Amino acid sequence: MHSPELNDLFTLLRFASVSTDSKHNADTRAAADWLAAKLNRIGMAAVIHETPGHPVIIAKNKHLEGRRTVLLYGHYDVQPAEPYTEWRTPPFEPTIVGDRIMCRGATDNKGQLMAHVCGLEKTLREEGDLPVNLICLFEGEEEIGSPNLKPFLEAHRDELKCDVVAISDTGMVAAGVGTFTYGLRGIACCEVIARGPSIDLHSGIWGGAVANPATMIARLVSTLHDAEGKVQVPGFYDAVRLLADWERDSWKKLGDTASETLELTGSPELFGEAGYTELEQRWARPTAEVNGIGGGYQGEGSKTVIPREAFAKFSFRLVPDQQPDEILAAVEAHLKVHQPPGIRLEVKLGHTGFPYLMDPFSPFGLAAQRALETTFGGKPALIREGGSIPIVQAFKDVLGVDTLLLGLALPDCQAHAPNENFPIANFEAGMVLNQHLLRELAK
Repeated sequence: MHSPELNDLFTLLRFASVSTDSKHNADTRAAADWLAAKLNRIGMAAVIHETPGHPVIIAKNKHLEGRRTVLLYGHYDVQPAEPYTEWRTPPFEPTIVGDRIMCRGATDNKGQLMAHVCGLEKTLREEGDLPVNLICLFEGEEEIGSPNLKPFLEAHRDELKCDVVAISDTGMVAAGVGTFTYGLRGIACCEVIARGPSIDLHSGIWGGAVANPATMIARLVSTLHDAEGKVQVPGFYDAVRLLADWERDSWKKLGDTASETLELTGSPELFGEAGYTELEQRWARPTAEVNGIGGGYQGEGSKTVIPREAFAKFSFRLVPDQQPDEILAAVEAHLKVHQPPGIRLEVKLGHTGFPYLMDPFSPFGLAAQRALETTFGGKPALIREGGSIPIVQAFKDVLGVDTLLLGLALPDCQAHAPNENFPIANFEAGMVLNQHLLRELAK
């Protein structure tokens, strides 16, 4: 027998709410409908707002004069589950393996979201009200860059006015260690297509006289870094804000994370920008990554062709004070300067998100640290994270407030990968954290 809270989480996990895939639109809508109904059942007044994409849910308790207003954010959409063959359990049937829940979305973000919802339910049941004026804002497009959420914030600015935002969609440095994330990297994406002949050509008849787009895309990709991994795009590092001394000292106290990274990733050795520790490389330095590269014959055996086109997909993780649009402009200029002969080059600009940084020692930051300390014991770890949550900077831009990032994911949760998992202990701790956090923010 599972607890009622786990049963509710399992119900939400069973919705295959993959926001990027239109064949799952009905599943995504069903997840939103169920979540809004759940919020109404616990005593929050929930309303589903339509957007050009997937719905936004807004839920509120009764707001009283003189109380702090806290906005709690989460997302009910998930990443695709492919490749299915690599899952040890069905990806959309929550299964307990040992002390963990295995399912797509278990950590990112349904488990963390539902920990807060269940914490609210417990407080409302036991005390009849919350210690703050609360706004729940749950969306269904985070995994595709939240394209409709910033316009939604702008359209509902008055309704969403608050003092601070709280999110659990980040990680913990280790099991049982409360972790406060005060910074995130931003992101800028693009795709490059190299086009050569109008059709695939016989590599014997035409080879040697016609440029091969697959070869040329490889040459182009190789211009992004030097042999030590430093990005070679002119101006790429110009705006990078350097780490503060207290940050470097604090992160050193987190121990030898390099060996853990090797174990978790299965990489044979580390490789990154010289002069920085492994944590500094992941949390506070910008990167250029090839997310996908291809072209030509991909089947079994040989097919001797010169492909008519090839492509590469890039993502650039950015740090304060880099501007995504400026970085993409610099990348596009770099690619065109290095355009190999014999091909036509197309650069498609993709989605972007700003880096985020707040003062962890602000009054709200200290309140978050106290809540973490009360929940987990011991001083919380203060970290940045390498991932991106584009909406965090949008909260700052539109609502003018900081965001408290209180992660419940462990380093081996495998978010976005097969066998995503979430410890039951973290789900239960998240309920307690919600209660302590709202009490601390109310003070």
